[in-house]
Amino acid sequence: MAYQVIVVGTDGSERGTGAVQEAMELAGPVGATLHVVQVVHPAVGAGQVDSEAWQQVIDDERGRIDSVRSSLVAEADRRGLALEFHTPGGGDVADALISTAESVGAELVVVGNKGMTGMSRFVLGSIPNKVAHRCRCSVLIANTDPT
Repeated sequence: MAYQVIVVGTDGSERGTGAVQEAMELAGPVGATLHVVQVVHPAVGAGQVDSEAWQQVIDDERGRIDSVRSSLVAEADRRGLALEFHTPGGGDVADALISTAESVGAELVVVGNKGMTGMSRFVLGSIPNKVAHRCRCSVLIANTDPT
């Protein structure tokens, strides 16, 4: 099946980039639109805080988000892919992926296989697990382990 609308999440890390690369590989041959989701802290979305120290943290995070966006847009342009970037504020990453998938009518969500470990995973669940169980479209869990 050729997916025409694909959602993928990234945090800008090497593993997150691996999931995006997998999604780009799937999107390229069929000309699918790729929706990249990068969840941001609510304060980053607002852009202003009271303290100078926190403002620096927010400015740094905005710079990192812009850098990830620029890199992904350049890669999509190089590959001739249609790419839309989504930066929902705060909250749960899995919920943001599911919500974005529903809002854009995605046929596939790509997530990396690496997430929380140990007690955090047991108590909170992993992002791939939550997306796979709650998403209404197909889900691909990409192997993002370093080779």
